[in-house]
Amino acid sequence: MKRRDFVKTAAAAGVAGAVPRTLDGAGPRTLDGAPMVYTPQSVSPVVISDTSGIRFTNGGPESAVERAFRMIVEGADVLDALVAGVNIPELDPTETGIGYGGLPNANGVVQLDACCMHGPKKQAGGVAGLEGVRTPSLVAKAVMEYTDHHLLVGAGAQEFARMMGFEIEDDLNTDRSRELWLEWKRRIDPGHFPDPRRGRPGGTGNGAGLDAAGQAAGAAGPEELARARAALRDHHYAGYQAGLDMVREGLIDENSFWGTINCDGIGPGGDICGVTTTSGLSWKIPGRAGDSPILGAGLYVDGDIGAAGSTGRGEANLFNLCSFLIVEKMRDGMHPLDAGMAALERIRANTVEERLLNSRGEPNFNVRFFALNKRAEYAGVSMYASGQVTYAVCDENGARELPLEGLLEGSPAD
Repeated sequence: MKRRDFVKTAAAAGVAGAVPRTLDGAGPRTLDGAPMVYTPQSVSPVVISDTSGIRFTNGGPESAVERAFRMIVEGADVLDALVAGVNIPELDPTETGIGYGGLPNANGVVQLDACCMHGPKKQAGGVAGLEGVRTPSLVAKAVMEYTDHHLLVGAGAQEFARMMGFEIEDDLNTDRSRELWLEWKRRIDPGHFPDPRRGRPGGTGNGAGLDAAGQAAGAAGPEELARARAALRDHHYAGYQAGLDMVREGLIDENSFWGTINCDGIGPGGDICGVTTTSGLSWKIPGRAGDSPILGAGLYVDGDIGAAGSTGRGEANLFNLCSFLIVEKMRDGMHPLDAGMAALERIRANTVEERLLNSRGEPNFNVRFFALNKRAEYAGVSMYASGQVTYAVCDENGARELPLEGLLEGSPAD
């Protein structure tokens, strides 16, 4: 029997008598008027993720969603299965958005973030700014299992990983991730990183911003400090724009620029869990943590309601804690699709800085959410449905990509 045939047969056998997949918010309510929590005895298992969960296999026979789904229908704990799934792209050197070979920070150092949540156990763990460990999702899971903390960061997260027996490497860059970092450095600082290739125009900026910042900060007067801060801000924003230029030119994939895979799943008994892992925003300020390791932002799971996770601009998600918002909307009876759209509308309404708006006055960035409720209903939504237009699903019908539902027409650059 072929592996996919086995997965499909095992899933069907495990979910006989599955419940109807509807959730309209008009069902039974508690005495205080709140929707009554629905707890099915059996549902059809499903795993959802962004497209990294299906497009990267690290040379093996399975993608992340396929491995996670197979393990779930074989009886594994749902979170164990999801983490084992995302380990595949974490270890894949061709996936430059997460794990080994993820695009580094502004200093060329790969810093990784991850978190996980176990719905039935109501436990969570996370790491941020972790260096030297290819699978931050496993370290996040160890934080959940072996400590009473939810988040470890930086050198402390690495020391914890060392104590837990994880291999610590000096450098998680691959030749490809280092090459892309050098290209970015040439664009923002050609004075210090000239392009060795002849006949090609130089970069779009220079090192004057940081040089001026250092000189002004050294003077230490109020006006000099103000100039230093402005220079650092301008230099950072120029670096961000240079990264977006590399996306538009096709040098890096949009998903790799933002990083991140979110993977959520439900087992036949209704157990819901989730995991999110990333190398973070490419060329970020060293020490920057985005939404991925933060509970309620990059991931949120309520075992009685559902799960939601995110990819895309982390700062927009952090400001609005949208994964938590999505789960709360599902608690109120919303379908995952409607709950995801409500989160995108919240981000849209709260994006007011001119530098974050395009010519139409809309957000000039993308952000995506993946949501799954207790009835195994799911959805993938995006601020814009251009660029990465699909997300990954694996259930008894096999693994496939489905279209994301976009809130806005066009693209962020319009």
